[in-house]
Amino acid sequence: MNFKKPLLAVAVTTALLSACAEQKLTQSNAESQIAEAKSNISNEAIVKASEKANKLFDAIFMENINRSPMMQTYLGMKTDYDKWGEFTEENTLKELAHSKADLLRVKAIDTSLLDAQTKISHRLLVQRLENEISDHKWRFHSYPVNQMRGLHAQVPAFLINNHSIGSVKEANDYIARVHGTKKLMGQVIDQLKMREDKGIIAPKFVFNHVIRDSKNILMGAPFGKGDNSTLLADFEGKVNKLEITDKERATLISDLKKALVTSLKPGYDALIAYVTDLQKKADTRDGVWKMPEGDKFFTNALKRTTTTDLTSQEIHDLGLSEVARIHNEMRLIMKKVGFKGDLNEFFNFMRDDEQFYYPTDAAGKERYIKEAVALIDDMESRLDTLFLTKPKAKLKVKAVEAFREKSAGKAFYQQPAPDGSRPGTYYANLYDMKAMPIYQMAALAYHEGIPGHHMQIAIKQELEGIPMFRKFGGYTAHTEGWGLYSEMIPKEIGLYQDPYSDFGRLAMELWRACRLVVDTGIHTKKWTREQGIEYYTSNTPNAKSDAVKMVERHIVMPSQATAYKIGMLKIIELREKARTELGDKFDIREFHDVVLKNGPVPLNVLTEFVNIHIKSKQA
Repeated sequence: MNFKKPLLAVAVTTALLSACAEQKLTQSNAESQIAEAKSNISNEAIVKASEKANKLFDAIFMENINRSPMMQTYLGMKTDYDKWGEFTEENTLKELAHSKADLLRVKAIDTSLLDAQTKISHRLLVQRLENEISDHKWRFHSYPVNQMRGLHAQVPAFLINNHSIGSVKEANDYIARVHGTKKLMGQVIDQLKMREDKGIIAPKFVFNHVIRDSKNILMGAPFGKGDNSTLLADFEGKVNKLEITDKERATLISDLKKALVTSLKPGYDALIAYVTDLQKKADTRDGVWKMPEGDKFFTNALKRTTTTDLTSQEIHDLGLSEVARIHNEMRLIMKKVGFKGDLNEFFNFMRDDEQFYYPTDAAGKERYIKEAVALIDDMESRLDTLFLTKPKAKLKVKAVEAFREKSAGKAFYQQPAPDGSRPGTYYANLYDMKAMPIYQMAALAYHEGIPGHHMQIAIKQELEGIPMFRKFGGYTAHTEGWGLYSEMIPKEIGLYQDPYSDFGRLAMELWRACRLVVDTGIHTKKWTREQGIEYYTSNTPNAKSDAVKMVERHIVMPSQATAYKIGMLKIIELREKARTELGDKFDIREFHDVVLKNGPVPLNVLTEFVNIHIKSKQA
């Protein structure tokens, strides 16, 4: 029990009464000053308690970061720059213990003394820690290596894109990390073995992707003849920029080659051998329903992804409804451009006509990147009409690297380093130009770049007054809901004037609506991979290669793809509520600040923020 506050209040009250008597103040004036003193004490206590709570939140965040060398590097820190971290069951149990201890520390806070924003932070951190503890049960319900993610692909991408080299020490740290990959791949194999023992094995198609991507890392010098391998080329390019002697440079490159041959290659060879053998035990069942308690796992996954209590069936039905609505909007565009035929014939036209695609050669790919940059630059020049807050971090557009382009998604975003040393990056996958139609270019650039993920993620990292776990954490429904919403915003300020480009916007939204249908179809209705692919190709204009990648993504990342449409629909719902209730007082820029300036939050918390905004404007 806290005795300090009431004792202090009594002391101040007594002093004031004494002063009042000496100065012959009226009783009403005395009472007014007493109330003011109590109010000041209360405000001071709230400020101090909130500062203390936020320091604890940041301490917990940094304790987690300090146990993760890779996260340190992602955040632009160069501590533990020669390490990877531990990916073992023993370490998982240690992290569980940390989460339980952290939860006790956070729950010990007296929330009655916190300001409104700190109360939200407390609530979010308690929820996050409770979820981590609860989800420990499902830690084996995943495929540690697959075509979307896994350390086999993360290692080279991480070294190339995140491990900068500005000194000989940092070059040696890079070499040390390459040496560490042998142990790392051994830990990946152990994780696969634990899942194998529980009957959790990825479907057969996954293994070809993993084997191919792993073998790609071992192509070229020093593993064999030909051009430098991906990592050797990266290392040489970085080391050649150092102001060191030729002898020092040659020593570093020689040491890196040795590390590649004696550590990285044996590690990847062991992984390839194990995965090749594991593939023989795999089957073609695609949904998580095949896992132990798979139905309960998927229900939990949907809750985490959407931050709602929507059931799989409700999400499936919502998807069907949205597909029908968007199809009707597309028919209007079909009539506008004078196309004769039905919607599926129009899809075929948009899918196959050469006018909608750039060539697959280097010039075509260069043109795509150049025009994507121009679209983003144009949108950036219009931001004042939509936003009060804009990010400081820069954005660059880059093609996905060759070593992972065959497996990677068609587009994605990498956040900037908080210290400004690395810009945000919009990656466009140009491996298959037929999967990157010109008419979808604008919507894709707006989603991944501006006003989409770059604005959202850079702004949250640059926020002041909220704890770091909110700056660097995320909720998929909020994050991807904003990304999809951002595809729509430009239309409201006069962009997408070309009907084909507007069709592309609708095609992107349609794609996300289909995700609701197919994700739930695979994981609860026991749809096969082929059924999922057929649904996409029958209901969208996207290339079949798009459909294949998307369905395979659903299979290895259950529930993840449902976040986009669920989040977008909630943001639109809240915006229209604010517009209706505020009338002339509604300002789209202020609404966007409400969505972005609190960082990512669950959708129910976003609803609370919008309601507070409405009441404050009505006051």
